[in-house]
Amino acid sequence: MGGVESYRDLIVWQKSMDLAAQIYALTSEFPKTEEYRLTSQMTRAAISIPANIAEGNARGSRKDYARFFAIARGSTAELSTFLMLAIRIKLGDQDNVRPALGLCEEIGRMLTALHNRLKS
Repeated sequence: MGGVESYRDLIVWQKSMDLAAQIYALTSEFPKTEEYRLTSQMTRAAISIPANIAEGNARGSRKDYARFFAIARGSTAELSTFLMLAIRIKLGDQDNVRPALGLCEEIGRMLTALHNRLKS
């Protein structure tokens, strides 16, 4: 990946770690009734993004790396959907939900670009 020594050097991994931290902070404000519903789904999806980037890097082949970028991209779309639902049902601090959604969409675009680059 040209000059990248570790997955930790990837801006997309760094941003996805930031997003996961934002999701933890955001969902900590959700009502207790959401603990085993939207809260757990959102944190699971958020954690999956940087974890799949890291795992793909550790696999060592471009094909595997591309596959794990695709999985991370799927988790990003899933999280984006959960964030849109949180906006729709007015769950959590809306001033925090919208920026998280924006970061999620940015990460999705980055993952798509990297996935396409690895496949070519």
